[in-house]
Amino acid sequence: MTASSAGATPPPSNSSGLASAAHGGDPALVALVRSMVEAHLNRRPGGLEGVAQRIAREVERICHRSDRIQTSGDIAHWRATLVRHRVEKCLTYYTLGSERGRAELHSSLSAIAYRHIAPTGSHLNFQGRYALLEDFMQTFYIEVLNAFRREHQLAATYTPRTRLELAEYMAFSEQYAKRRITLAGRHSKQLIVLRAQAFSRRQPTETPIDLGLVSDGGKTEEAEAYARSSILQEVREKMREEAYDPGEAVMRDRVIHTLIEYFKAQNQWDCIDYLTLKLEDCSAAEIDDILGLSPRQRDYLQQRFKYHIEKFSQQHEWELVHQWLGANLEARLGMTPEEWSVFFDGLPSEQQQFLALKQAQVKNTELDDRAIAQTLGWTPKKVNRAWTHLLKQAWDFRNQHRRDSLG
Repeated sequence: MTASSAGATPPPSNSSGLASAAHGGDPALVALVRSMVEAHLNRRPGGLEGVAQRIAREVERICHRSDRIQTSGDIAHWRATLVRHRVEKCLTYYTLGSERGRAELHSSLSAIAYRHIAPTGSHLNFQGRYALLEDFMQTFYIEVLNAFRREHQLAATYTPRTRLELAEYMAFSEQYAKRRITLAGRHSKQLIVLRAQAFSRRQPTETPIDLGLVSDGGKTEEAEAYARSSILQEVREKMREEAYDPGEAVMRDRVIHTLIEYFKAQNQWDCIDYLTLKLEDCSAAEIDDILGLSPRQRDYLQQRFKYHIEKFSQQHEWELVHQWLGANLEARLGMTPEEWSVFFDGLPSEQQQFLALKQAQVKNTELDDRAIAQTLGWTPKKVNRAWTHLLKQAWDFRNQHRRDSLG
């Protein structure tokens, strides 16, 4: 979807409005934001001071509220990571510019809201649903602007004026729309989905259809194999998990963003579409309909998706993914001490020595993979293969042990 009228997009960047005198952010964080923006743009853009102050205060708030960050023992690392994440988001929209940035934001958020915008059982055609969508998006953007003013303690008349301020606002709009709101039973939904569903309930309904009768259909052998992948299951469940902790929410967003960038680099655009729809809890039938897939084409897409998820998780970004899952080396690859003892004792002696060296590598920066290869008499390529294999073993062991304990 593309942006239509200017009224259905975020407010223009040439309006006036002054911020209220809120307390300043941590000077070190403010300076870090300034240096990152200036280094990226090779100049000091207009509005930088206010943006830096707001990002610094937001990072402080997240660190203070997050149990994960407070118990990590490395709050300084988290503060720097969060600043980098916020600045990168802002600079992404800055690079796109006003028109393209607002068009892409509108397209992205509209795609999420589209399937929720019409009443259940309605038979609206595309034009009718799109008209409702545009009405909804206009009201949603008003809510976002008010939330931006409120959360950053800005004047009621504030509107972004400079290109950097508009980029900051668009990054906030994306983050705000995708916030996960906890419902009864620890279930959660994105905020924009809840708003779209509430908007839909206010529309007149037509003849109801029992959507519960619509099933995913029988699974093929390929689809069953796809579903059995322990790596895929854990990553998928974690991505769809409720993010109660602000630190968890940032990590989740970072992993999804990095995964999408990986798919782009691999020219796997249909995997991006598939991931987006799965994160929105679309059924297999809905995915087939939206992407125009036959069951065989869907099976093939699932197999490629599984392959790339495993490659991403075990090779390309294994440290990021395992940190996110709480399964990095410092955390015994996500195992309890008892599980770790059983897993380690079950490895051949050469693998035990290799794993011990990888653990030592965490605290010894000079012990790189080349040094490990020399110690073991392996080639660097064998070290990489052995580590990928060991991560897969740990993943399978961890998930099998959890299934056995539940059974």
